[in-house]
Amino acid sequence: MEINRRDFFKLVGLGSAVLVFGSDIYSEAAEKDFYFVQLSDTHWGFNDAKFNPDSTGTLKKAIAAVNKFEIQPDFVVITGDITHTNDDPKERRKWLGEARDIINGLKVKNIKFLPGEHDAALDNGEAYQEYFGKTYYTFDHKGVHFIVIDNVSDPTSSIGDAQLQWISDELGKLKKDSRIVVFTHRPLFDLYPDWDWWTRDGAKAIDLLKPYKNVTVFYGHIHQENHHNTGHIAHHSAKSLIFQLPAPGSLSRRVRLPWNPTKPYEGLGFRRVEAKIKKAEYLIKEFQIKKG
Repeated sequence: MEINRRDFFKLVGLGSAVLVFGSDIYSEAAEKDFYFVQLSDTHWGFNDAKFNPDSTGTLKKAIAAVNKFEIQPDFVVITGDITHTNDDPKERRKWLGEARDIINGLKVKNIKFLPGEHDAALDNGEAYQEYFGKTYYTFDHKGVHFIVIDNVSDPTSSIGDAQLQWISDELGKLKKDSRIVVFTHRPLFDLYPDWDWWTRDGAKAIDLLKPYKNVTVFYGHIHQENHHNTGHIAHHSAKSLIFQLPAPGSLSRRVRLPWNPTKPYEGLGFRRVEAKIKKAEYLIKEFQIKKG
């Protein structure tokens, strides 16, 4: 599958389960090119065999698969819903700690976290921050400016005025042709508001990003691939590592899709994103979780 657009963002190899990379992809001459891995919606603590009989094993399998990569990623980003909802603050912290310890089993130690609503909405991110730090922040890596947006700690599905002002201030430091990647949990655009697949004030964030020529957004939340453009800004959702959800509006209500024993781990996976800096190009490769 290949999608072309003005800024040459391409998506390739969707659904691939190949775990070995060709050495020609990562040349020594391309010093600023790099790749990262995105994992999302691990929902540690979820336990229902109808939807995933391997609920305590799937995340570990993904970690093991990434650790087998011949060339390790520059960093790994976990785009929210690290844990499942738990009303008991003590149990919630237990799950956060367990998930953190499992994820820290990655060979690469540069790990970027952001919360999902299951991690943060019950207490405005208080427990999450005890284990993973700030809920929104920026970082720079090899010519790309990354912006992590928190659109989950506010239970109204909002970013909020204070954070929007912070985003505006951060963008004000950048040139209009800067390479910008945004990580967030919920989609910033109105994918399907009836299923909470939106951000109430996401349009305001998109408006702040629109003056910049090279912007891509990676998010989670919807437990499946979805590729959407708001003008020149591309938005790409990631698969979950725990259970599938239906396509937007395909059913009368949002329900988990049952586990298919004839196709174990169907629809579950993670992705590798290669950043080709000179062309403002990102190559996305999806990996399915494998039995074993």
